[in-house]
Amino acid sequence: MTVPEAADTALQALVLTAGLGTRLTPLTRVRAKAAVPVNGDTLARRVIRWLVSEGIRDLVLNLHHQPASITASVGDGSDLGARVRYSWENPVLGSAGGPRHALPLLVDTTRAKTEERATSSGQRFLIVNGDTLTDVRLADMFAAHTTSGAIVTMALIPNPRPDKYGGVLVSDERWVTGFTRAGSANRSYHFVGVQIADARVFESLTDGVPSETVNEIYPRLLAAHPQSIGAFVCDATFRDIGTPADYLETSIHLAGLEGDRLAGGRRVEIHPTASVVGTAIWDDVKIGAGAELIECILCDGVMVPAGARYQRSAIVPARDHVPTGRQRVEGNLLIADF
Repeated sequence: MTVPEAADTALQALVLTAGLGTRLTPLTRVRAKAAVPVNGDTLARRVIRWLVSEGIRDLVLNLHHQPASITASVGDGSDLGARVRYSWENPVLGSAGGPRHALPLLVDTTRAKTEERATSSGQRFLIVNGDTLTDVRLADMFAAHTTSGAIVTMALIPNPRPDKYGGVLVSDERWVTGFTRAGSANRSYHFVGVQIADARVFESLTDGVPSETVNEIYPRLLAAHPQSIGAFVCDATFRDIGTPADYLETSIHLAGLEGDRLAGGRRVEIHPTASVVGTAIWDDVKIGAGAELIECILCDGVMVPAGARYQRSAIVPARDHVPTGRQRVEGNLLIADF
């Protein structure tokens, strides 16, 4: 089952890939978060492949941090069966400012302003976080959005870790009523990074000014119109890539399902006497004789010296990076234990 097309234009999606990926440092010192390889395939390509399988082929990706790492991985999307265009941001504009800036690529904004209802076909689009993996059934979600008359519909699952994730409060009638921070005792749902939005949600924002949805725009929308944000509660999977530990856990899990491509980087050299276990290896990596690596992440350009031993460490070339927190510099490497 595929997502229905609007009367005169195929539904489009904005994939949010402009973020700084702060929690994923030091990996995001080397690539944008959406460009990190998860069991041999970048996050962005995995998200695009899922969207294409659901019938969404016209995509916009927004860019800011390490943009070349994303464009090098995705290109124009043709090899994935998609049409990909890019929306450039400087500064990074956030979860609401990004969609506002990309509107001219996503909808006919002239038509939306002149029509009585901006929710008519062609004025709604999908917004997908480019840093998480899920398998929401989009046809069902679009049907729910259309039936409810919501301005925004968010895909939600029961909150798997209220201590770790902020939550979404939902009424018995499946309307979003508010948002909670991690650690709240309130029963909540977890947003899996997929939503449908009408253009009018973002049109009134000033282009080029950073703004956020959950922390800013959506609370104001709910205050003005309590039944404006629909809750699509589903049983979709959700795989987190938030921190280096989350990233490696997800990568190892997918390696078990798909076949192990953890060491699938290009131009990788591993000495025959080195021991590498449960370790993600990116491009242009060299591992010296007798080195031992257990559940590590080796980013682009890392050269592990002979005899070195690391466990549960994210490793990037040191270059001019200044270590912070639990990070340290050893020779030409910056090491962050997790």
